[in-house]
Amino acid sequence: MQLFDEVCSICSKKVTTSYSTSFSLGIKVFQDKYREPIYNIYGFVRFADEIVDTFHDFDKEQLLNDFERDTYKAIEDGISLNPILHSFQRVVREYNIEKELISAFLHSMRMDLSNNEYGEEQYKEYIYGSAEVVGLMCLRVFCEGNDVYYNELKDQAKSLGSAFQKINFLRDIKSDYVERGRTYFPGLDFNNFSNDHKLEIEADIKKDFDYALTGIQKLPKEVRLGVFLAYKYYLNLFFKISMCSAETIANQRIRVKNRKKIYLLATSAIKNQLNFLN
Repeated sequence: MQLFDEVCSICSKKVTTSYSTSFSLGIKVFQDKYREPIYNIYGFVRFADEIVDTFHDFDKEQLLNDFERDTYKAIEDGISLNPILHSFQRVVREYNIEKELISAFLHSMRMDLSNNEYGEEQYKEYIYGSAEVVGLMCLRVFCEGNDVYYNELKDQAKSLGSAFQKINFLRDIKSDYVERGRTYFPGLDFNNFSNDHKLEIEADIKKDFDYALTGIQKLPKEVRLGVFLAYKYYLNLFFKISMCSAETIANQRIRVKNRKKIYLLATSAIKNQLNFLN
């Protein structure tokens, strides 16, 4: 069984490193015991997201139904022959991740199957399920069963997930609209996206970032650098986007270059060592 567990976790790690260089870089600097469970969580959420975003030639709703059914069965049985779900259920069972978080996540994925525009309440609901609960799942791992610690940091963890997701929405605003027909920001007409709209969105994101940092500063040192690195990566992306006009954002995808990521790793490590996270 140990060999099977290891092989399944390798699959989740491969999914993570293939789809996200930024998160992979952060996970690599975690202490060893935290890496595998976070890879296992990310593999699960990545595959669910792929169903609704990528598999256009297939019945997405049926695929998501099957994925959801198989997820809960894996958790109940404590095993799955789907390596991603087997890895995920191990984390859920070991760290007592609430099924409410899993349900909220899958609900947000389901919203992408039918929603092309989001009102204010739907927007908040989607961000909670697609991003904030992922932060809470990871926080369960970081806190290792300490509910007091978890409850102290849960709001900041949600804010960090929210900031990441809103940055993704801004970065991908063109592809979401052109390729998927989606507009996530409430009341936003992509064809009339203005600098005023952009400034409103950025002010909201900045509040999330500022609050999230107060939680990162309190994380265990074994994971703090990795989370801070992801925060700095997205903050740098945020700054790059903020320097661009709405017209630029609507026509090109802003990226952080790999050499900049390496620089952020080095400077973040120094700040973490000095307990000077800002």
